[in-house]
Amino acid sequence: MNSDLTTFAPSRRHFLRATGITLALPLLESIGGRIFAQNSAVGALPGKAAGTSRPKRMVCVGNMLGFHPPTFFPTQTGRNYELPTVLESIKPLQPEVSVFSGLDHGVKGGHFAISSFLSGVRTADAKGMPEGNLTLDQRAAETMGGATRFPSLALGSESGLHGGCLMSWTRSGTRVPPISTPRELFRKLFVSDGAAQIASSTDRLDLKGSILDAVQGDAKSLERHLGQRDKEKLEEYFTSVRDVEKQIELRRQWAHIPKPDPKMKEPNNKGFVSDLPLMYDLIALALQTDSTRIATFEIGGDFEANAFGLNGGYHAFSHHGQRPEAIAALIKMERYQIEQFARFLTKLRSTEDGPGSLLDHSMVLFGSGMGNANSHTNGNLPIIFAGGGFKHGEHKAYPEKGLGRQPLCNLYLSMLQRFGIEVNKFGTSTGTLSGLT
Repeated sequence: MNSDLTTFAPSRRHFLRATGITLALPLLESIGGRIFAQNSAVGALPGKAAGTSRPKRMVCVGNMLGFHPPTFFPTQTGRNYELPTVLESIKPLQPEVSVFSGLDHGVKGGHFAISSFLSGVRTADAKGMPEGNLTLDQRAAETMGGATRFPSLALGSESGLHGGCLMSWTRSGTRVPPISTPRELFRKLFVSDGAAQIASSTDRLDLKGSILDAVQGDAKSLERHLGQRDKEKLEEYFTSVRDVEKQIELRRQWAHIPKPDPKMKEPNNKGFVSDLPLMYDLIALALQTDSTRIATFEIGGDFEANAFGLNGGYHAFSHHGQRPEAIAALIKMERYQIEQFARFLTKLRSTEDGPGSLLDHSMVLFGSGMGNANSHTNGNLPIIFAGGGFKHGEHKAYPEKGLGRQPLCNLYLSMLQRFGIEVNKFGTSTGTLSGLT
């Protein structure tokens, strides 16, 4: 097929075609019902991240409804602060944990703004930002190359308000779908394909080659006929395809390398609340075996109140209307979340990792894009931070200055730099967060 414009059916779907490959395009306004064919180049895969004897890790945990502020935020600042009700389980870890108040992203929108948790940018505002709504974990994952089998792992609830927590987003604005059960995660981490499956998989990967390389010429021809808006839309689309191709290349690199033996049986799924400690254990194993160095964990709509013997829903209890019985139920669920998080930190602290522990070499964040679900506000986000070699042991309160609060993205910038990335801006950051080093 040549690269001339050809009238196509009134469906207004367009394609780039080459031998054995058809790439469907998004709807484009500029060309009506025309069709093109062949070839567009893909940039080279990034080189492998430089290996170190004790690599840095990053784990980000978030829930979709925040916490009841009076029982989450300490009333004293600095060291030796008294732990409020919801945080009591971190007492043995208090010297190694930082609790923050006064940090947020300066956004509004209630449930519709929780997707900004790890990016600082609402999905609706992404197009106006240099890196869109690229999240902290995916920014770090971009530097991993083939250093680990999985550049990052996204875990947790698939259901919830407006799609769950929506924590992890790529540079192209695509949500990373989470692995939602311990069995699925276990199989991904530790169950290797048989020889026949590996051979078949490798053949399929080799046949695919580069989709964009195969449609290079007509992609360039197509671009000449597009308006600026469609050119931007097409570039976003090609970025998504490149992301997929990078994943294919990584799968090819690791296809013949056996997965580690976790020394445990494949788990059964019991329900999100009951499985919460097991999911944390599997994250710890993934870090310990260097299967990945970056993980996110969403606690969303699968976190059901009936698992606590409560008659109601997590979302309903978060909108308690100051009713004492609803607040008591909410606190019960929130305490459990922090108890399991503290258990995870304890496991990392007790796991040797060269000169130090796995916690010493892992930055671990817990928080939410929701400040107060009862009032649908996204300010003063509940944030706990541990590990990574940072200075901890305090409740750090950041008062409002000028037109707003200290950006939470300042903490994220500090984390990216500690991870080894040479960057001086992330999301809405104005600098690194003071008092951590």
